[in-house]
Amino acid sequence: MARNEFSCDCNVIHQKIVDEVLQRMPNEKTFNKLACLFKLIGDTTRCKILFALDQNEMCVCDLANVLNMTKSAISHQLAILRKSNIVKCKRSGKEVYYTLDDDHIVKLFEIGLEHINHKN
Repeated sequence: MARNEFSCDCNVIHQKIVDEVLQRMPNEKTFNKLACLFKLIGDTTRCKILFALDQNEMCVCDLANVLNMTKSAISHQLAILRKSNIVKCKRSGKEVYYTLDDDHIVKLFEIGLEHINHKN
């Protein structure tokens, strides 16, 4: 691997470890997607929505009441989360109900919440 002006100027101490990590290192596109995911869930309002949806499937009106926000503000945030596959929705008559998209999102949210609460 060629060195550039941003490369570390120190010697490799544990070549095998460095090689193993480099071999497993995801590509730049993967890291960009991961960073975008964390940015999306890094918003306080969206975290509150995720918490509510982690508790139960909910419609926009109920979410708006839980968060004390307007229906349009909640709908805007849900659209962002839905577009990014963080939440999903299903229609039942005139109502649209939202849930967390899948088990990965549930685990990601719950582990994050557990992490910040474990020393409190």
